Amino acid sequence: MSNAISLKTADFADKVANNSGVVLVDFWASWCGPCMMLAPVIDELSADFAGRVDVYKVNVDEESELAAKFGIMSIPTIIIFKDGEVFDKKVGVLPKDSFAAALEDALK
Repeated sequence: MSNAISLKTADFADKVANNSGVVLVDFWASWCGPCMMLAPVIDELSADFAGRVDVYKVNVDEESELAAKFGIMSIPTIIIFKDGEVFDKKVGVLPKDSFAAALEDALK
């Protein structure tokens, strides 16, 4: 069971764009093998940063408008937002430390 909350386009402004903190958004799809490999890492990050970072998942097949808005060309793509703005963007399966370091930078 995923700790990350599924995010719909309708909720994006409320949950991310108007958020005055740090938010991690995982753009993924159910048919994407690398996305499935990364899912447990995202869940661990959600637990590790609980209370400090909001973690959401966006299914690009269901929310294509949102994926297009952020120029998602390949998945998984992880975007870290700070105060509603894109702070960092990472594409592909990377080590957990890479995402954790980016989140720590955003929290400074």
